[in-house]
Amino acid sequence: MGMMESIPFSVLDLAPVPDGATPGDALRNSIDLARHAEALGFNRYWLAEHHNMPGIASAATSVVIAHVAQATTRIRIGSGGVMLPNHAPLVIAEQFGTLAALHPGRIDLGLGRAPGTDPRTAHALRRNMEGTEARFIEDVIELQSYFQPAAAEQRVRAVPGEGLDVPLWLLGSSTFSAELAAALGLPFAFAAHFAPDLLGAALTLYRTRFQPSARLAKPHAMICVTVCAAPDDGEAEFLFTSQQRAFVNLRRGQPGLLPRPAPLDGFWSERERAGVEHALAYAMVGGPARVAAKLAGFVAEFRPDELMIACQIHDHAARRRSYDIVREIRGGLSKAA
Repeated sequence: MGMMESIPFSVLDLAPVPDGATPGDALRNSIDLARHAEALGFNRYWLAEHHNMPGIASAATSVVIAHVAQATTRIRIGSGGVMLPNHAPLVIAEQFGTLAALHPGRIDLGLGRAPGTDPRTAHALRRNMEGTEARFIEDVIELQSYFQPAAAEQRVRAVPGEGLDVPLWLLGSSTFSAELAAALGLPFAFAAHFAPDLLGAALTLYRTRFQPSARLAKPHAMICVTVCAAPDDGEAEFLFTSQQRAFVNLRRGQPGLLPRPAPLDGFWSERERAGVEHALAYAMVGGPARVAAKLAGFVAEFRPDELMIACQIHDHAARRRSYDIVREIRGGLSKAA
């Protein structure tokens, strides 16, 4: 348990659009939650790129990061992640170079390899999805180069961007990005909040194959988990039905707004239930005591260098309160250590 003392906690915000609300409401909620997270002492506040998803308002991720960074003062703001196959590396270097010029020392650039959408939308984004693994490696290295001081003979430069040394992270839900992060000596974040299966394998690969770089002397692994905390277990379980319903809707090919919480009897088939319970295996749902015990066990098993907490709750006040409870647990865990 000695680990807990030093583990930074961060926030992943999918900018959920609750049923009954608009994307504008969702983005105002993000501002409010980011200010709240900063006041609670969270380390980073990351936003994710998803497209063609009615329930997620952060498609234009760098624009939302600018909006949130402007409304806060200390907390690091970044992408969790930008889906690099959707973009030319130069454009992302310019966007994040601009963010870093406006908010020095506060911007993180987390990179993902999935398109963050369906094939038809990927085509609408004008990206060719062939050869994604080799292309992704090339794109990451190209992107890294734009943040270095420009060489005298360099013909293509990122302005703003060059020399700003924006920290790159690789995000993954499998072992591919873990291996690449190790080879490039970059920090690595694993999406255990929706892809539990390869967490252990990815962390082992990353830690054993890590090559020190100018950026990082030793491996730094952040794990993202869902926490849905409330004053008691029953209320937390009820609030969590929103996320369970959203998962089923997505798997039925009907992504929509974040549903209101409601009993699940008769809503899903046994097969759907099993699939959702598997995907959300690391979701920590309950009152303070249950969530504290689950978090402590998770940290002891996987030894993350940092924890990122995702939380999809329909009611914004209840979502804020869930992060309040996480903050209290974090204090209690480090005291217990």
